[in-house]
Amino acid sequence: MELAFLLFVSVVVLALIFDYINGFHDAANAIATIVSTKVLSPRVAVVYGAILNFIGALLGTKVATTVGAGLVNAEVVTSEVLMAALLSAIMWNLFTWYKGLPSSSSHALMGSLMGAAAFATGSQNLHWDIITYKVIIPMFASPIIGFIGGYFVMVGLYWLFHKVSLPKINAFFGKAQIFSCGYLAITHGSNDAQKTMGIIALAVATYYQTPFHVSDWIIVACAIAMGLGTVAGGWKIIRTVGSKMVKVKPIQGFAAEATSGSILFLTAHFGIPVSSTHAITTSIMGVGSAQRLSALNPKVIGNIMGAWIFTLPTTFFLSGGLYMAWHWFLQTSFL
Repeated sequence: MELAFLLFVSVVVLALIFDYINGFHDAANAIATIVSTKVLSPRVAVVYGAILNFIGALLGTKVATTVGAGLVNAEVVTSEVLMAALLSAIMWNLFTWYKGLPSSSSHALMGSLMGAAAFATGSQNLHWDIITYKVIIPMFASPIIGFIGGYFVMVGLYWLFHKVSLPKINAFFGKAQIFSCGYLAITHGSNDAQKTMGIIALAVATYYQTPFHVSDWIIVACAIAMGLGTVAGGWKIIRTVGSKMVKVKPIQGFAAEATSGSILFLTAHFGIPVSSTHAITTSIMGVGSAQRLSALNPKVIGNIMGAWIFTLPTTFFLSGGLYMAWHWFLQTSFL
C-alpha cells in the first residue's frame, strides 16, 4: 500500500475518531441541563441527544465548507497537515474531558488546522479575513450573546410566570424542556458534526486532486460517529455544565437550551463554525445570573474560561509541533 493512500486513510479514520470524541465531549452541551433538572434520566437523555445529534448532522454543509475550504488555502494542504491537526485536536479534547472542562472542540479543531498549515506552508496561506469574522469575532461575540440572551429570556419567563405556583411551573417546563433539549441537540449536530465533514472533504480533495465537495458518505459517516459518541456520554463535563456552574430548575433549563439552540441555528445557517460549548455554558450563566449573581460558581467559571482562552493558541502551536515532528519522521524514515 503506497504511503500517500495510507496517510489519506489515516486522516479519515482520525477525523471520525475526533467526531466520536466530539460527541461524548460535547454531549453536555445538549443534555446537561435536562439531566441536572431530572426531567430525563441520564441514559434516556444521551440516547435522545444522540438521535437528534445524528439528525442535525444531516441538515446542511455550510459550516463544513467554511472549515474545509475557508480557513486555509486548500491547495497547500497535505495529509500530513491534516493528521497533525486532528491529533492535536484529539489530544486537547481528551485532556479537557479528563479535567471535566467544557472547552470548545470547534476551536480545538480550527486552531489545530490553522497551526499545522501555518507551520507547514507559512501563515500567508491562512485566510485571515475569513478567520477574523467567522472564528475570532464569533469566539468573543457568541459567549456575550449567550449570556445576555439567557439573562433576558429568563427575566421574560420570570415576568410571564411570576403569578403561577412553583409546582405548576416545574410541571409545565419539565415537559417543555424535552422540546428545548431536542432543539439544542439538533442544532448542535448541524454545527459541530459539519466541522469534521469539512476536514474529511478537504482530505478527499487533497488526495484525489478534485474540487472541494462534501459527499453524502462523508455526511452520513460523521453523523453516525457523532451520534455514537453522544451515546457514550461525557459525564464529567455533564456534571460541570449541569450542576457545578449553577443549579438549574426546569424553567431555567428551558431558557438556556432555547437561547443556545437559537444561537447555533443562526450560526449554522450562515456557515459560522461557532462553539456550541460557548453558547450553552454562557446561556446557563446568563440564566443563573437572572436569579442572582451569587448563584454562579466563580471558581468553576474561571476554570472554564481559562480553557476557552487557551484552546485556540495551545492547539495552534501543538499541531505545529506535531507537524514538524511527523514531517521529520517521514523524511528520516522514507527518504
